[in-house]
Amino acid sequence: MSPAPALHFEAAVTRPLSVAFRTADRWEGHDYTVEVITTRQGLDSYDVVVDFRDLEAALDRSLAPLQGKLLSEVGLAGPLALAQRLAAELSPFVAAPARLREVALTDGRGRRLAVQV
Repeated sequence: MSPAPALHFEAAVTRPLSVAFRTADRWEGHDYTVEVITTRQGLDSYDVVVDFRDLEAALDRSLAPLQGKLLSEVGLAGPLALAQRLAAELSPFVAAPARLREVALTDGRGRRLAVQV
């Protein structure tokens, strides 16, 4: 009998973010919930996917200069570019064998934009 395959586990951290951006014809401001989802096969020796403190600290560092800003002021065209930037910045902080799976932005109306890594 072959051994059972290891299970995949996910863990997520969330933080609030308020930003503004320009659409084709108007300015929009949004309060987002930023969700960062990690995954790995099996768990580490502490029975966790990743060290939440490290991931939360990295997310806080990435969000701090964006809080309350116009996205174009920080070189971003809009929410998609924001999610892509966060994915690129946070990936190095997720140590193998875990990996960053997704960065999602959910606005106050429940609309969700996700970038899968």
